Amino acid sequence: MSDPLPREIRCVLVPVGNLRLLLPNATIAEVITQSTPEPVAGAPAWLLGRIAWRGWRVPLVSFTELAGTEEGDAELSVRVAVLKALGGHPKLPFIAVLTQGFPRLTTLNAELIIPTHDGKPLPPGVRAHVLVRDDVAMIPDLEWIEATLLELLDAAEPAASAASSSSFDSED
Repeated sequence: MSDPLPREIRCVLVPVGNLRLLLPNATIAEVITQSTPEPVAGAPAWLLGRIAWRGWRVPLVSFTELAGTEEGDAELSVRVAVLKALGGHPKLPFIAVLTQGFPRLTTLNAELIIPTHDGKPLPPGVRAHVLVRDDVAMIPDLEWIEATLLELLDAAEPAASAASSSSFDSED
């Protein structure tokens, strides 16, 4: 009989502002240099736009803006972590997150993750605050982020289609 749950899981601590995002290693598709995002009509401040990556237009999220945390050291090199979306939606297979530096690989078990929640409501997009060894980290609520992005992108599509068709019509 096999153990139903793994004892250890390979994770990454992704630097965002003064904190880290704690994610399973399997969610990271690639870490790339930041490029200028294409704006999304009517998007909140935390949705910086879309970036081109491997033929996809991937939404770029500022997690510090979304969760209302400190931006951190602006002098650090800014990168983008492209994450595999978990929802299986064909319109949103990837999400990009602004990072400061490179994710750090770590192997964890349940004893090494200490919840630090103080009872206050968690910010949008945050599932938990934890302490991982000496790092303060957030576990993102990727399902909420994906669902919210799908709503925002669906709402922006008709506006973008209308704008491009009206500009196309005016060129004729």
